[in-house]
Amino acid sequence: MDSPEFDELDQRLVSALVLDGRAPFSKIAAVLGVSDQTVARRYRRLYAEGELRVVGVRDTERLGHTRWMLRLRCTPDASVSIATALARRSDTAWIGLTSGGTEVVCTTESRRPEDHEALLLGKLPRTPSIVEIGAHQLLHRFYGGPLGWFTKDSALTAEERAALLPAPVDPSAPIRLDEEDDALIAALARNGRASYPELQKATGRSESAVKRRLDQLLRCGALFIDVEFDTTRFGFRTRALLWITVAPSALADVGAALASHPEVAFAGATSGPANLVAVVICRDPAGLYTYLSEKLGTLEGVRHVETAPLLRQVKRLTYAG
Repeated sequence: MDSPEFDELDQRLVSALVLDGRAPFSKIAAVLGVSDQTVARRYRRLYAEGELRVVGVRDTERLGHTRWMLRLRCTPDASVSIATALARRSDTAWIGLTSGGTEVVCTTESRRPEDHEALLLGKLPRTPSIVEIGAHQLLHRFYGGPLGWFTKDSALTAEERAALLPAPVDPSAPIRLDEEDDALIAALARNGRASYPELQKATGRSESAVKRRLDQLLRCGALFIDVEFDTTRFGFRTRALLWITVAPSALADVGAALASHPEVAFAGATSGPANLVAVVICRDPAGLYTYLSEKLGTLEGVRHVETAPLLRQVKRLTYAG
């Protein structure tokens, strides 16, 4: 049986964490007008029942890493096992089953060209249950990454949002990651709210050095704190991947429009037959239809839309299977 949906306070708490995943419970409590104990208790419940995770994530676009979206058409009996195997890899994220369970969609990050080549030209083609492989390079991000979908809701007032927003990213700040950062980022990937003593233990560096380096990584935008959770527990039960073909001259305008739509959790320009890809989250199939017909369908320059409802999300940012 489904667990009961979470209430308004839970929604406000998730919205606060999306704005600043490392904000102390005392600060969040003061902004939300509740006690520290209430915030801590609600957080534990969201963690246990709503699959809430706060994690540190490299911003691949800011770092200049290459990202791809893979569409793997599989035999129906193999899609889950293939998706699970991909989910265990550290270079994958956002893995889902679409097209009636016969297609696995996966995003990959390549820091070096040979990393992507080993997966796409080596391992995947030798998997007999994969019937067809489509690889689409993500060329530009219109929405997503550090911009969380849940921040588009109205759960928090403008004043509450302003009180929680961390210092903005400085686009002029130099970006450089070294080997010493790997342990810090790995610890934050496990728990984005890890305390400084916990990060000190994980890295072997002094607490002051850890704090200073984390501040630098967040400030330059090489790293951001993200939040993953089960959207169905908040009443959003329909998710879909949209492959959109747009006139090249309208690509920037349509991408910007998608970024402003409350339903859009991610939008990016991509290579391949469709030059835009988007992830949309709606309350139900009727809401998805309304979005397609009354918002996306009215944008000038949109020529074709392939809608692939997401049947199952195997991996968001993390995988604990």
